[in-house]
Amino acid sequence: MWPARLSFTQRRGQQGEQDALAYLQRHGLALVEANFSCKAGEIDLIMRERGMLVFVEVRRRDSGAAVSAAESITPAKIRRIIHAAQLYLTRFPQMPACRIDVVAIDGDSLEWLKNAVEV
Repeated sequence: MWPARLSFTQRRGQQGEQDALAYLQRHGLALVEANFSCKAGEIDLIMRERGMLVFVEVRRRDSGAAVSAAESITPAKIRRIIHAAQLYLTRFPQMPACRIDVVAIDGDSLEWLKNAVEV
């Protein structure tokens, strides 16, 4: 399923993104783009919920990790997400409504944090 060159951690991260995507789709969001990458950084998932674009950061931690998945998002990571989202939005002649969500996966527990990053 994944290329052999990916580390265990990378494969777990990809599985987390797939789990988050399936969860969000079950809750009515539609995938626009996965793994949008630019000089500023990467956005794991870009989804659409009705007329709103939703930029999604997916974080996964094993149960018992010292820091939870949500707590692992640093201020530097937030800046990179915001900058990447701003670059993505330059595609549009008129700015669409948007927000930044986090899907935090700790062990087998998944939590969807809507509008987790305020711009």
